Amino acid sequence: MNRASSQPDATPPSVQHRNAVSRRAALKTISAALPALAGLRAPFQIRAAAPAASSPFSGTRDSLRAYRCPDWFRDAKFGIWAHWGPQSAAECGDWYARNIYIEGSRQYRYHVQHYGHPSRVGYKDVIPTWHGRDFDPDYLVRLYRKAGAKYFMSMGVHVDNFDLWNSKHTRWNAARMGIRKDVVALFRRAALREGLRFGVSDHLWMAYKWMSVSRGCDREGPRAGVPYDGVDPRYQDLYGDCPRVYRNLPWDEDDIPEHWKRHWFERIRDLLEQSRPDIVYCDGQIPFGKWGLDLVAHYYNQNLRDHDGRLEAVYTSKREEDSADGVCVFDKERGVVESIWPEPWQTCTCIGRWHYDREAEYKTPKRVIDMLVDIVSRNGNLLLNFPLPNSGALDSRAMTILDEITHWMRVNGEAIYGTRPWKTFGAGPNIVKPDPNVRYNESARKDFTHEDVRFTTKGSTLYAFFMGWPGRELTIAPLAQGAPHVAGTVRRVRLVGQRQNLKWTHDTRGLTVQLPSEPPCKHACALEIEGLET
Repeated sequence: MNRASSQPDATPPSVQHRNAVSRRAALKTISAALPALAGLRAPFQIRAAAPAASSPFSGTRDSLRAYRCPDWFRDAKFGIWAHWGPQSAAECGDWYARNIYIEGSRQYRYHVQHYGHPSRVGYKDVIPTWHGRDFDPDYLVRLYRKAGAKYFMSMGVHVDNFDLWNSKHTRWNAARMGIRKDVVALFRRAALREGLRFGVSDHLWMAYKWMSVSRGCDREGPRAGVPYDGVDPRYQDLYGDCPRVYRNLPWDEDDIPEHWKRHWFERIRDLLEQSRPDIVYCDGQIPFGKWGLDLVAHYYNQNLRDHDGRLEAVYTSKREEDSADGVCVFDKERGVVESIWPEPWQTCTCIGRWHYDREAEYKTPKRVIDMLVDIVSRNGNLLLNFPLPNSGALDSRAMTILDEITHWMRVNGEAIYGTRPWKTFGAGPNIVKPDPNVRYNESARKDFTHEDVRFTTKGSTLYAFFMGWPGRELTIAPLAQGAPHVAGTVRRVRLVGQRQNLKWTHDTRGLTVQLPSEPPCKHACALEIEGLET
């Protein structure tokens, strides 16, 4: 794309008008319209912008610090996500749209064998094979609600540059290609019918560099030097116009031009305005400086209008500094924070790999439940991805995990939903801690045992989860009399899921409880304790 001076003004909207209105006036007026985009040419053709949603938020960190996380998210604790799109067609794992252009990779080899060489048959040719013949969003979301999810997230657009809604700004969207259905709209309708909060995920911002490998070529073999199909100008609106091929991808904003930042802003704004989500997941930090801040402000203002002046919006960022600044909610991919986080946060993870992979190993139900309890004890939520195969129907292994979560939540939900952290999140031999050398610390996780204890509270009630069944007696050492965080006098102890009171003793060794012969459920169990200060 030509980046000469004939390009439309690429200044973010709030900067354009920073000196035109006072801050007080900005809180009472509609944000100024974005400049027309008529001069912007292919491959990323977008329409002129509509006026931004009205104040009070503007695209500055100072303004966005007024954000407060809504109570619904604090209370929800558990959400389910569906990674599903054209990359699911091959059922060969995550980043398929990129890795088929990485010579020698597993997905490159699979693609050559089953589709053809990417110089002739590329990602554009995978998209029509995404069919979703068994896709039933109402059935899926009903299952997720029964399993205890309080919010559901549809992928909006992955880094493959393919929109899963009826996009105004690209022909490469699910309403026109592949499944030929507005997936986001269908999932939204299903979620609202089941009483769940609805969310969408945005992975688009890195697509400019991520898809650049489609413009490369093999370095060895019979087709060495023959360009991949990304060089074909007919498909540049899918593959992009990045002049450099990023085989080793730096996950940063360097060398991303203004025309792409503007294009990202308009496409995600369209997603938000069509889907009206209560939670938005960004796969990275708030991107592109003022462009990103303006988008977050627009989203918050839109959400205020949708909820009669109540801010119900959650925007997540993986950049810790964004949430520490108070402008949004922190998301920790495949891991946990070190201790109790002062504000609500979220772990995003998957039962297997992000996109469906028929060869992937799945987490066990116990591992998932251990993670949920551990995360909630630290003031977090778990967003768990169940990737869908090409058919759009969960496989049998995923159904087994979902079934066990369903049964577990029926017993233990009272100690999860609407809870708040205690003075300490827990104790035991298997404490997962951040490691500067490990990006995703869930890889260091081991199955918890009855010696691993996690705490939550609700009002004056303390819940103590023990993460395995010890037999007829359990001693919770962190609740020992005289411990720094223990105050008050135990009055009653019962097992969550059972009505009868349990026999107990409380001394300097801990709280010792006599348990029944059989647990109320598989996996972690919880004690309801009355009398100790919460």
